[in-house]
Amino acid sequence: MTDELDRVRDHYRSTGLTERLKTALAVFGSEEQPLMPEQLATLDQFHTRGLAATAELASLAAITADMSVLDVGSGVGGPARFLAATYGCKVTGVDLSEPFVEAACYLTARTGQDGEVSFETGSALALPFEKGRFDAALLQHVAMNIADRPLLYREIRRVLRPGGKFATFDVVLNGGDPHYPVPWAKTPGESFLLTADATCAAIEAAGFDALVRRDDTAAAKAWFAELRASGPPSLNLGVVMGSGFVDLTFNLGRNLMEGRLGILTAVFEAVPTS
Repeated sequence: MTDELDRVRDHYRSTGLTERLKTALAVFGSEEQPLMPEQLATLDQFHTRGLAATAELASLAAITADMSVLDVGSGVGGPARFLAATYGCKVTGVDLSEPFVEAACYLTARTGQDGEVSFETGSALALPFEKGRFDAALLQHVAMNIADRPLLYREIRRVLRPGGKFATFDVVLNGGDPHYPVPWAKTPGESFLLTADATCAAIEAAGFDALVRRDDTAAAKAWFAELRASGPPSLNLGVVMGSGFVDLTFNLGRNLMEGRLGILTAVFEAVPTS
């Protein structure tokens, strides 16, 4: 497990990230200029369909202001900031990458959300939180990097209260071997994809009942087709992952278009444990 985590950590190391963000965000004014979360949406939503996917997943999970929400694999914090701004809930993000957590804290300070949103460095396979702490958990484009799915989903179940919601939006195997490299892996050795059926079965085995299951591959294909036609916005995830990230993203689009990969949206409810 240590070797796997090290490979994932190295993939997302992104040295000098906060300084790159400061440079890129100069288009909005000085460091003292407050930012709105939506101004960051093209570079802080680390998944297919961006902010629209986060908004739909949060709606399906029925997030409310009185909830304590966990974002697993929170990246640079875009979904966490969106949830807090939209619903007024408290959000905690956890990510394996220290540079991502540092950048997430910087961006959250720029949006003035320090009191509602916090971030910690940690592994999704050993979440640094006590049992039953959260009312809801989100997982977006993270599980593809994790081989031990049973442990991942058991950890999420552990930190959720009974009746808590677990909402996932992830890439799944659909048919045929994917083309690499892709945003989460340069080679097949760093990628641990499952089918939608296998993903849902593993989640339910960890102590969840399914509430919503949706195939969002068609919507993802349409999003990639539009992106290919118009080109990426000037502020994009290349700021976070480097200029080559745009090509990796288009390769993910190719896999979707060719039917090799799909997109699963699903919401589950944590069942009481004995």
